[in-house]
Amino acid sequence: MADPTRYGTANVSPAVNLYAEAKMLAHAAPVVVLDKFGMTKPMPKNKTETINFRRPDVFSAADTPLQEGVTPSSTAFTFTDVSATMRQYGMIVEVTDKIEDLHTDPVISSIAEQVGENIGRTIEKITFGVVRAGTNVFYANGTARSSVNTAVTLNKIRAVVRNLKANKAMPITRVLDGSPNYQTKPVEAAYVCVCHTHIEADLRGLAGFTPVSEYGTRRTVHDYEFGSIEDVRFVSSPDLAPFTDAGGTAGSMISTSGTSADVYPMLFFGKEAYGTIPLRGMGAVEPTILRPGTIDKSDPLGQRGYVGFKCWYTAVILNQSWMARLEVAATDL
Repeated sequence: MADPTRYGTANVSPAVNLYAEAKMLAHAAPVVVLDKFGMTKPMPKNKTETINFRRPDVFSAADTPLQEGVTPSSTAFTFTDVSATMRQYGMIVEVTDKIEDLHTDPVISSIAEQVGENIGRTIEKITFGVVRAGTNVFYANGTARSSVNTAVTLNKIRAVVRNLKANKAMPITRVLDGSPNYQTKPVEAAYVCVCHTHIEADLRGLAGFTPVSEYGTRRTVHDYEFGSIEDVRFVSSPDLAPFTDAGGTAGSMISTSGTSADVYPMLFFGKEAYGTIPLRGMGAVEPTILRPGTIDKSDPLGQRGYVGFKCWYTAVILNQSWMARLEVAATDL
């Protein structure tokens, strides 16, 4: 466990002989985008740690003519189950009674806010790790990640969309809304692509790109949607990290080392391509705030307190052919 948060440590020292603005300085909050576009399935308490996402199997076309007076053979109706094992995640931050009694800033309140935001950051990272491992892959150039050193093009986007349509991936028509309840809202049918913010400039330069500012009455699928091209709506996040230095010779592309291009995964989704456990509703996340002053055998003077959370979560790809990953480089502006 990390060292506890104490009154005298350098990062938490109180402001002495200084005017401390009541409002804390702004900080980098997590940008959570992936929780809105998957198939969500709440998990009630007192169930097993394995969750099943079930979909009905598609019938083949009944293209054989019936024979007069002959009853056709019956067709079985079946489901396909995709199982995932949930795991528990959490964190705690320890604080001392001296902080609460003497500190000039609302430290515990600030810790609670940051712990709350870290729930979203944690779940986004877990989901991103799952969905970017899909097997339906396209490359901006070449046939492997190690060759990629080209920006996204309109033809590559069209190739991805053509593949999704050929695999009968349905456009997304509903997304999880931002309320604390488990609810969805309707959106105009489209495929959704999530990508790093470094890709925005290259996408804006493509023919046919329509920025959100020109949507008119069209409803966005996410607060961080920035535009669309043909059948695809684009949502960006700075938290969708690239594969650093994984591509070909950088040239005019962004590179962490200056030698090989960073490779950015652009993730395209159809309806119900992946599944998640929604962080909404009663019992989805269990926060903990124990202020200093609680006396027990482990802390007989009540000198320590804790702020933290725990939750059960999993994400799983439901249909590899209903999602795709386009690996591209980003122009170094």
